[in-house]
Amino acid sequence: MFNITPYVIAIHTTPHQLVFEFAGAGSQALTWLHSVGGSSRTVLEATDRYAPASLADLIGFRPTQFSSAEVATIMATKAFLRGSNLSPLSVDAPRPIIGVGCTATIATDRTKRGNHRAYIAIFEADQISSYELTMEKGERTREQEETLVSQLLIWAMAKTCNVVDNPSIESFQLKLGKETLTEQVSPHNLLNYFMTENISWLLVTPTGEMYTAPTLPDISLLSGSFNPLHNGHRHLAQAVQEMTGQPVYFELSLVNAEKQSIEVHESTRRLAQFADFAPLLLTQSPLFNQKATIFPQSNFIIGVDTAIRILQPQFYSHDPIQMDVAFETIRQAECRFFVAGRFHQGRFLSWSEVTCPPKFADLFVEIPASCFRLDISSTQIRENGE
Repeated sequence: MFNITPYVIAIHTTPHQLVFEFAGAGSQALTWLHSVGGSSRTVLEATDRYAPASLADLIGFRPTQFSSAEVATIMATKAFLRGSNLSPLSVDAPRPIIGVGCTATIATDRTKRGNHRAYIAIFEADQISSYELTMEKGERTREQEETLVSQLLIWAMAKTCNVVDNPSIESFQLKLGKETLTEQVSPHNLLNYFMTENISWLLVTPTGEMYTAPTLPDISLLSGSFNPLHNGHRHLAQAVQEMTGQPVYFELSLVNAEKQSIEVHESTRRLAQFADFAPLLLTQSPLFNQKATIFPQSNFIIGVDTAIRILQPQFYSHDPIQMDVAFETIRQAECRFFVAGRFHQGRFLSWSEVTCPPKFADLFVEIPASCFRLDISSTQIRENGE
């Protein structure tokens, strides 16, 4: 019998982590993944969607045909998003997440009308790989068809993980015979899923890779519209990084509390400014108490004009209780504001000149003018193209 163990070991030696959703076939693949040491480094979660209601619960609807390329793709997409929530993000050494979906109809104790088929999809941050296997009905037992589908799954995972000596279909001895196998790779933009799925934030690295996770703690966050990114932003980020020793991330919220929301095409344009420069966090959290929940133990870098605005009751629908709750959320998340002086109402205004309610004063830290000072407004910076 073909020895699949070396390929499983090779998968476990890569940094990839996966969530595996399967229905109809694929249980043997999971057994093989767990049969050697190291599976806990790779497998975050695996679910056998045996009942139709279980599969419908995963994909969000009851399909007319449970075994289809569409269903496998949705399963893989959901698996990827689940994996992103299960695996804590290490910014210094992020681990690729893959979502694996498999839905199949194979031999059983009754004769089926159609062909025996398996659909496999693997969702990565930048592409979806799809496989369709059509089996010759009556040529194999149920056990043999299960083995065939599971071997194909391990082969697809091994390809995705870029293992050494990337296995060919022939090396797996699938012996397709009269069966047919088709493969398709389609690039995608994770940003589109960010806009439609329940993703709190999306990190885009300077080289274009995208990652997400439940939270990202202990960072400094410089929020802005970045229309455009200018030297004022760059110098401010550098000043705070030198003050705190924390990495500084720029953050663009696609939903704004006081302005129009940013569409996908416009966010893509602004995102391009950070290529080869700095990481950018995309969120849909316009309020700082919302940001504190997903970026705990972090510093929010703001200008003094923003500090003045968020200390006004009208920012909270003129409700002082709502204002207190918002700041208490920020305090409980162990977040603080680092406040830079700004050119405001015709002059340079520093944080030390602002009257802050005593109950909130511990949440604000002044960025000294000796560390950062610009004597022109952001509008002038943009107009000068700096």
